Order: sequence, then structure tokens, then C-alpha cells
Amino acid sequence: MAYSHSSSRFSSLDVFRGIAIAGMLMVNKAGLGGKTYPPYAQLQHADWHGWTLADLVFPFFLFVMGTAMAFAMAPYTTTLIKPKVAVYTRIWRRSMVLFLLGLLLNGFWSYDLSNLRVMGILQRISLTYLVSALVVLKLPRKSQWGVTGLLLVGYWLALALIPVPEFGAGNLTRIGNFGAYFDRLVIGTSHLYKGDQFNLMGDPEGLFSTLPAIATVLLGYFAGDWLRKCGSGLKIKTSRQSLTLVFYGAISTGLGLLWNIWFPINKKLWTSSYVLFTVGIALLLLAACYELIEVRRIRLWSKPFEVLGLNSLAIFVASILMIKILVLTPVGSGEQATNVFTWLLVNGFLSWTSPELGSFLFAFLTLCFWWWVAYALYRQQWFLKI
Repeated sequence: MAYSHSSSRFSSLDVFRGIAIAGMLMVNKAGLGGKTYPPYAQLQHADWHGWTLADLVFPFFLFVMGTAMAFAMAPYTTTLIKPKVAVYTRIWRRSMVLFLLGLLLNGFWSYDLSNLRVMGILQRISLTYLVSALVVLKLPRKSQWGVTGLLLVGYWLALALIPVPEFGAGNLTRIGNFGAYFDRLVIGTSHLYKGDQFNLMGDPEGLFSTLPAIATVLLGYFAGDWLRKCGSGLKIKTSRQSLTLVFYGAISTGLGLLWNIWFPINKKLWTSSYVLFTVGIALLLLAACYELIEVRRIRLWSKPFEVLGLNSLAIFVASILMIKILVLTPVGSGEQATNVFTWLLVNGFLSWTSPELGSFLFAFLTLCFWWWVAYALYRQQWFLKI
């Protein structure tokens, strides 16, 4: 059985985070040319029920955020030292900064407050981080597991049993599900996602569906805490630990597929089956990273992802801001008017290749650009934290 001596920091977690961010950057850009066919269709989210590779990347990021939380909060969860007010202040401040950044990006650059989308990716990261951190610091381990189970089962029962006016209970259509109804009731239709023809269906990063997303973070925390206990310090890292991650990953994936029979896997609803399924896949990928990097010390392939992972949030926020600027900057006039984003896509790629391949190449080169930005930060040892 292969083994190696460990340090207190796991490079495999940074690599895992980098893989997640690379996927998020690709998904944000790919599939813009119209038709998509395999394998490029895997870079677009499933239309409703079901899943594609694109549906894995965001829960991967939430999972590894929880995993990293186990290391960051270890001083307060492994000793009798109680966190001071300053610890809670940092958690609250970080959560609020993330939420406000999300609002700033949603409204950029006109900031029409009457139609500003309230929720979004950064807002979901903010809320799941805040609640998960408080659960970890305030509750014992059995209660943490209890909260996780309650979030998953309670969310399922809410969507299955609470009736929606004109649709009844258990309706999992875009408009008739309870999550969309809750968001319309609490947030209002003018502040919901408008990426589709109408916004009555709610928000793919909506408020109510953030509840099971908290469970994704907590399950990541449990995995990270186990890794910290069995692999930190001077202890030996072995393939047995990797196989344990594979074992629980297979169980979680299987449970998610089984639950899918009654509660379909659905990224936009963030269903409980989707949580277990994606956490299972995340554990399998983490096991692969852990085995190759920490145990067998095969690290050459992982360096590009580690570079991205060390400045993941900063790169993601900057990439979204860049998209906004390019889309909102006009090019031409009259009937030929377009924006810089579309002009680059059409003239740089779609003019000489197929829409599906062109949009893929555009996304990949965009990812390469942001990797070079991340590498420049890495060379300077600048690690931007929120």
C-alpha cells in the first residue's frame, strides 16, 4: 500500500477547488453558439430533471468549501477553547461581503433596484457558509448530523406535501413547485432570475432551495474533518484513506440515485437526491486527488488546478465582472449593433468553425486567460481572500 508523510495542509483540497472553478468558468462561457451536441452539451445544465457534468461544478465548490472549513475551524472544534466574538464577526463580515458582491454583479452596471435579482451564485455561497459555520461552531457532532438530515428530508417533505395555489402538493414543474412559489412570495417576481422567457419559476439559486445546499456544505465539512483527523500532522497518508472516501462516495452516489426514483435529481431545485448524488461524485473525485497527490506524490498534473484553487473566488468574481463588461459594451450601430462579447464569439470563432465547437473553444481560451491571471497572482504570492 503506497504511503507518504503528510503536512497539515492538503494540496489535494486546493486542486479539487481549482477543478471546480475551472468547471464553473467553462460552464459560464460554453454553449453560447446555439446548438450543442455531445460532448459540448455536457457543459450546459440539464433543462430540468437529470444532470450533466455542468451540474456538478457548483456543488463541488460548496462541498470543498465545507471541507476547508474543517481545517479552518479546528482550533474551536477540537479543543475546549470557545470562539471569541471576533470569530463570529469575521464569519458574518465574510458572508455579507460575498452577498453584497453578488448583488453588485447582478445589478452591474445600471443598478435598477426595482428589478435587481436578489439571489445568485455568490449569494448562495454566502448564506450556506454563514449557516454552516454557525452550525459547526454552536452544535455538537450528533446535532450537526441531525441538522443535515433535517434539511434533506424536510426539504423533500416540503416540496412533496405543502400545496401551492392552483398546482396542489407534490408538483415539481418549473412554476408549480413549492420552492418557486416560496421565492415568488418572499422575494417577488421582479427580483427573480430572468434568464428564461418568464421568471415565475423562481431562481435557480433561489432562497428556499438554498436550504439543501447548506447540507452540501455540511457533508463536505464532515469529509474534511475526517481527513484532518486521519491525515494531518505527522501521520502517514495511505491508500486506505482514499479507499474509505471511495466507499462513502459510492454509498452517497447510490443513495442519491435511489432517492431519484421518488425525488428526481434536479440542479435548479437542488433536490435532496441531487445533494447526495453530487456529494458522492465529489467524494470519488476527492479520493482520486488525495491518492495521486497526497499518497503517491504524483503532482505534476495538478499544479495548474492548484494555481486556480488558491485564488478561486477572486478569479470567479473577476470573470463574471468581465462578462458583464463585454456584454454591456456596444459594438456598431443600427441593425448591425451588437456587443463586444458576441462580436468576439462570432468573429473570433463562429466565423470559421461550427457553433458548438466555436463556443467550446471560446470558453476554453477564456479559461486559459484566467489561469494566466491566477498564475501571475501565484508568482507574486498574492492570495486574495474575502
